[in-house]
Amino acid sequence: MKVAFTTSGATLEAPFDTRFGRAARFIIFDLDQNSFTVLDNDQNLNAAQGAGIQSAQHVAASGAECLVTGHLGPKAAKVLFAAGIKTYQCDANTVGEALALYRSKALKLMHDADVEGHWV
Repeated sequence: MKVAFTTSGATLEAPFDTRFGRAARFIIFDLDQNSFTVLDNDQNLNAAQGAGIQSAQHVAASGAECLVTGHLGPKAAKVLFAAGIKTYQCDANTVGEALALYRSKALKLMHDADVEGHWV
């Protein structure tokens, strides 16, 4: 199973980014292989609009079945939930810490957006 994490870096020691749509990157961690790939999200960093929707489509296309992020807007939530991607809220300092929290089942499952659109 693949889990997507929002981040600004490219390693498990990288800072965990609590923003979803405007996160610089996503680390897609494969729990079965114990490995990860990095997806750039540069196209959405400065997007005037649609960053959440496009980021959600990007995560869905990666094959991730779960997402760990800090906050989620309504349009991104709609796309992720429609794709069947379970989304968990987290405020970890690093991606590795967020991964450990996910593995220990300590994260809260999100059922709706927790911020308004265009949240920075």
